[in-house]
Amino acid sequence: MKPSLPRLSRRTFLKAAGVAVALPSLEAMRQPAHAQSAAGATPKRMVLICTNLGLHGPNLFPETAGADYRSTPYLDLLKEHRDDFTLFSGLSHPDQAGADGHASEMTWLTAARNPGLGGFRNSISVDQFAAEKLGYVTRFPSLSLSTAGWNSQSYTRNGVMVPAASKPSQLFAKMFLTGDAESVAKQQQQLNDGRSILDALTLQSKQLKRRISTADGRRLDDYFDSIRVAEQQLAKAGEWLDKPKPTVDVEPPVDIEDESDIIGRSRLLLDLVPLAVQTDSTRLVTMLINGRGDVPPVEGVDIGHHNLSHHGQDEKKLSQLERVETELMKTYSGLIGKLKEKQEGGGNLLDNTMVVFGSNLGNANAHDWKNLPILLAGGDFQHGRHVQFDRENNTPLCNLFVTMLQRMGVEADQFASSTGTLTW
Repeated sequence: MKPSLPRLSRRTFLKAAGVAVALPSLEAMRQPAHAQSAAGATPKRMVLICTNLGLHGPNLFPETAGADYRSTPYLDLLKEHRDDFTLFSGLSHPDQAGADGHASEMTWLTAARNPGLGGFRNSISVDQFAAEKLGYVTRFPSLSLSTAGWNSQSYTRNGVMVPAASKPSQLFAKMFLTGDAESVAKQQQQLNDGRSILDALTLQSKQLKRRISTADGRRLDDYFDSIRVAEQQLAKAGEWLDKPKPTVDVEPPVDIEDESDIIGRSRLLLDLVPLAVQTDSTRLVTMLINGRGDVPPVEGVDIGHHNLSHHGQDEKKLSQLERVETELMKTYSGLIGKLKEKQEGGGNLLDNTMVVFGSNLGNANAHDWKNLPILLAGGDFQHGRHVQFDRENNTPLCNLFVTMLQRMGVEADQFASSTGTLTW
């Protein structure tokens, strides 16, 4: 009989150079059950923007599909770009009810099922999937942004949230301002320390394996595979320290401190997106427009945004909700316009940048996660249409993600709940 293995404490760490790294959940910690692109090619990019309190469907979706659709109040705000975007209806992720409709916010880019329920674990988001495939072809493999706080919709392969940047001034400095020699040297030393710590942890893992089961050993192998990836990323990040940051003829933005001002804060962050992609600082951007319970500073609005999204068909709330969402649609229109203004490679930035704007909720009033509002601009697709899929039996939104991944040159026949590519 194989001798029983000692139980490990959940507080077990691997330690090196004064830094401790926690281990993944192992059986030995549980109580017993009984007792880039091709050289020279113009890079393709992906920008994914989500307003987490939805968009009022009757103001957005036309009654008919095709290129001859009759415009709506929200689409009127995009009329100058009508041939530059496609509106999709009938798209969603399966099994998103979860704890409540709002839980789908964390899975808009992952499609993980049953968000927020007991035992739920998120999966990798489409931007991080692409970042893994592309690697450090840019200084920042991806940028995760939010209008307030650090919550994002970007998740690693292990289902860990990538913290968002919400301060435009700090994001600008990160991309375009260079520190003094001492600061750069300090960053390089931190990277070197990171690599040496990982080396020491790998040695300690061999000793630990003698104290755990075979199943736990496999879990540790997976865990240290991710550490090896981290080592490669550290090496790549170190290479960028020796390369000068791009210079831009733009004044650094001044932050808006009021977190309820989702419109102003959205505009400041989105103003940096054309700069980020034109300088090839990154090719992947996600942004969460973080709707809140407080009142956004929009003229004629005196009710909290979250309350407005649960309007119950109240005319006063619907009127104020339209004011807020009108401003949000204007920010999307503004981003499309700025990308069209900047020329590159015989075209403009929008030709090579796919920009999705939408929500994880199809009907926020009812916490309904089906029939999501999804607009896609740019990317050199054939646009100018309302593409309507089955509203009762929705097409997976991940089919669109696969199409976008392939347009970026990422080899992917499947992502999450996809059943193929999306054609229109």
